[in-house]
Order: sequence, then C-alpha cells, then structure tokens
Amino acid sequence: MKKKIRFIVITLLILFILIVGAIMLLHGKNIEVLNPKGVIAQKEMGLIITVCLLISIVVVPLFVLTIYTAYKYREENTSAKYLPEWDSDPILEIIWWAIPASIILVLSIIVWHTSYTLNYYRPINSKVTPVTIQVVSLDWKWLFIYPKERIASVNFIEIPKNTPIDFDLTSDSVMNAFWVPNLAGQIMTMPGMITQLHILAYDDGIYHGLSSNISGAGFAGMRFAVQVSSSKNFNRWVKSTQKSGNILTMQSYKQLEKPSSYNPKKLYSLKDDSLFNSIVMKYLIPSTEKIFMLSDSKG
Repeated sequence: MKKKIRFIVITLLILFILIVGAIMLLHGKNIEVLNPKGVIAQKEMGLIITVCLLISIVVVPLFVLTIYTAYKYREENTSAKYLPEWDSDPILEIIWWAIPASIILVLSIIVWHTSYTLNYYRPINSKVTPVTIQVVSLDWKWLFIYPKERIASVNFIEIPKNTPIDFDLTSDSVMNAFWVPNLAGQIMTMPGMITQLHILAYDDGIYHGLSSNISGAGFAGMRFAVQVSSSKNFNRWVKSTQKSGNILTMQSYKQLEKPSSYNPKKLYSLKDDSLFNSIVMKYLIPSTEKIFMLSDSKG
C-alpha cells in the first residue's frame, strides 16, 4: 500500500513540475500562433486545441502507464506477478483498439469539416468590400501590389481591420511560403502559378510576417510587417503612398527583382497595371528570343 502511495505521489510530482516548467517557460512570451488576431487564425487555434485534447486522451494515459509499468516491474520488485497471457484478453483488446479508433474517427470528421471551412481559396463572407493584394516572393524580399489603389510596397503591408483581404500570390524566384502567424496559416508561392489566401483581422496592431520555406542565403531576412489599422487610417496611408516619389514600372521592377537581403520597407506608386500578370505569365509564355532560337534549331 505504501509503495502505491509513493508511486502516485511521484507521478503527481512529475506532472506538477512539468506544468510549472511549461508555465514559467511560456509566461510573458508572445507565441504568435497561439495569439490569433484574425478570423482564420482564431479558427485554426480552436482546431489546434481540439486536436491536442483528443490526442491527450491517448497520450496522457500512455505516459502514466509507462511510468507505472517501469516502476511496478522493476528488478527489485519480486512480488510482481508474471502474466504472459494478459495480452490476449478480449476485453483489453477491445478497449485499446476501440479508444484510438474512436479518436481517429472523430479527428477524420473534424479534418474533413475544417478542410472545407478553412480552405485558403474560400472567400470570407462579409458585407464589406474586400481589398485585393497581389504578392510576389523574390530573392529575398516580398513585393505587395495593391492594383485598385495603384500602389505597391516592399516588406510592408497595411490593411484595414474588419475588412476581408484577398491575396493573390506568386513567385518570381524559387518556391516560397507566405505566413502571418497571427492572422492565418501559410500558403505556398510558386513561379507561373497564382495561389490564394483570404484573411480578416479584427484587432489593431503590427504583426510579423515571414517566409516559412527555406529559399537560399537571404532566407532569414525575408520578413515583413503587417500594419492593421482603421479604414480611415488605411485610406490616409493609401493617399500618401500614391504621392510617393518611387514609381514602380516594369523597368524599375527589373532592378527590384535582383537578389538582395534584409531589405527595408519601401513604398511605391504603381504605374504598370499589368505588372503582376506579366510576372506570372513570363514563366508560361516563352520569350521572343527563345522562340527564335527554337526556330533556328529546326531550320
């Protein structure tokens, strides 16, 4: 009896130390994935909590039983009974197969449902007119184009809160990944393709965005800021950016696309409405030079 009490006390003490250690480690730290500031990120956070709770139904008893088994069948405990046939008990078989199977079934239903509701290509229902932002991943910086507002920026986005944001994303380099942990999950960017992401931020603030896919020497500096403000402040920022002395055309873009690291925020007035489409299509349509070379090779 005393040994069982000692085992229970030791187990509870270990759990207490782990919980206190986790609290001390996480206290005062801003873990962005666990601090949602947007509709999509909030739903993803709920999904993470649900999955963790379901998994703990198996994981927690597993660790407790591991400690219990190691303690009970230790070498010094000669009183432990040897039961070589216990694993063929039909009742136990049903228990340890039924519980994991039930959890997997529940998780399958949740994954099926959330795969639809959190689909990155699914627009957010809102009465507010969305803002469209075209995203281009470069070496090693992010270019953001606001086609309706006729402005652009490097490594900086400003968006109005409580307004749907429709991202069209591509790459003018290697495959990359766009991620703002406070607002949504990551989405890949690929040359010659357009992927989509829809978000809605409900809280003012400056949030950090980054590349979550290693893309070469300057990958670590491929970060950007997301400023969420009121619609009034957003419109004020748009008007001031439209007056910027930096003009973005195809010619200036050719200088911008050259590899560079740790680029500061830079704002542009957009003069080329077809810039984003040109970036996408240049990987799909062969250049005139390539066509001539192909013709020459065929005589």
